[in-house]
Amino acid sequence: MTVELVKHSAADTDVLWAARVSTAGEQSLDELNKDPERSKGLINFLMRDRHGSPFEHNSMTFFISAPLFVFREFHRHRVGWSYNEESGRYRQLQPVFYVPGASRKLVQQGRPGKYEFVEGTPEQHALTGRAMEGVYRTAYETYLEMLEAGVAREVARAVLPVGLYSSMYATCNARSLMHFLGLRTQHEQAKVPSFPQREIEMVGEAMEEQWSKLMPLTHAAFNANGRVAP
Repeated sequence: MTVELVKHSAADTDVLWAARVSTAGEQSLDELNKDPERSKGLINFLMRDRHGSPFEHNSMTFFISAPLFVFREFHRHRVGWSYNEESGRYRQLQPVFYVPGASRKLVQQGRPGKYEFVEGTPEQHALTGRAMEGVYRTAYETYLEMLEAGVAREVARAVLPVGLYSSMYATCNARSLMHFLGLRTQHEQAKVPSFPQREIEMVGEAMEEQWSKLMPLTHAAFNANGRVAP
């Protein structure tokens, strides 16, 4: 997975001036020149009592490369997000496909809503890699054959599997990112447990690492209050 922060306007001070406009009006802009560390109690209060709108006055744009099945889950997050994705209608798609690494747990145990993943056997890992690579190779060769025969890209792409990598720009604010992280990552400090697919969790973890450097006080308050978006 590739996750790059390509553009941002995000800092803890953005939360402070947005919150203090309610009592200080235009003087709230003075917060831009103050040390946010002195007001971390306010950030924690806003997070704890779920006063969410001050966390929306910032922006982060990520470039993400991941399998299509990750993007299909990702695009379920609509409020506070904007997306532009690579198009299989307008360009020839490249033969980059996902094969799970050796650390990927392969076996699901239990019933829906109450299950866990455990390590696969060496034979299962070998089968998974062999089967995926074989299908990917056949699918992409068929895709190229259709293109060479003059079939439109938007039609030929239908033979490609969801393990194909795509790329997109995803823009969000801290509040929408926190909601995403609350659902798509597992964390020991989370009040509400989440059971995300590992591949989208990997993307979420990389986004969180970069966001935490931009807004460390907000990130700390998010963790301290159960990783529930305000």
